Amino acid sequence: MSVDAQALRTRPSVAQPEAAQVQAVWAQTDAERDAAYALRYEVFVAEFGGTGPLVDQAARRERDQFDSFCDHLLLCDLARGTPGAPAIVGATRVMRAEQAARAGGFYTEGEFDITPLCASGRRLLELGRTCLHPDYRGGSAMRVLWGALAGYVAEHQIEILFGTASFAGTDLARLAPSLTLLGARYLAPASLRVTACGSGRRPLELMPLEDIDRLAAMRDVPALIKAYLKLGGVVGEGAFVDHAFNTTDVCLVLDTARMNTAQSRIYTGAPG
Repeated sequence: MSVDAQALRTRPSVAQPEAAQVQAVWAQTDAERDAAYALRYEVFVAEFGGTGPLVDQAARRERDQFDSFCDHLLLCDLARGTPGAPAIVGATRVMRAEQAARAGGFYTEGEFDITPLCASGRRLLELGRTCLHPDYRGGSAMRVLWGALAGYVAEHQIEILFGTASFAGTDLARLAPSLTLLGARYLAPASLRVTACGSGRRPLELMPLEDIDRLAAMRDVPALIKAYLKLGGVVGEGAFVDHAFNTTDVCLVLDTARMNTAQSRIYTGAPG
């Protein structure tokens, strides 16, 4: 999973001092998008055990019908990979409302009713298929990614970010403490409260809150979800069990207007 280093170095990027070799760039070529699909396969298919109608097992690529309508962001480690071709260690895709209109809707709408967001009249951006190589989870790579997204959000005057984020697996008994804690502490206000729908819908509140070891429950929350929460993000009502992808999904919503100063600094990568 690598792309041409010279092409990447000539584009604007975002990097943190403690992760000086990690840069974020927007894919501009088919080869760069293909590198994202390759990383997604390793994470969502090989690691999580998911599948889908457009998964290419022979080529080890994970893609779907929305990809051609999205913009794709890559995290590249210039110190890894082969000479001249840095390793792709993270990826996400974003879709604005006008792109979603051409795609026939947002991906999230297959799992959640997002009517409150669409009815808000505010500019929306969906994030999806976010994944990191295992060596980069929980560290500064996520801040590099958010810094690049902040520039995109400013350029397109986005007001609300949203998208599904996944827990690996569909064993609700194992996930119950984390899901219950999210529902109790981070439920979206009514004006932003999307709702899980369809046959995969499950409640977030799966056990008494007083029975939860809160530290352990939060420790088990995936890094992407924690990143949203640190920025002031909230979760929709209910979870969606995706058996085909072998995940349990929540919908995260981030209203950029509600971020406080400390959260904005994390989001933009500005110094404290």
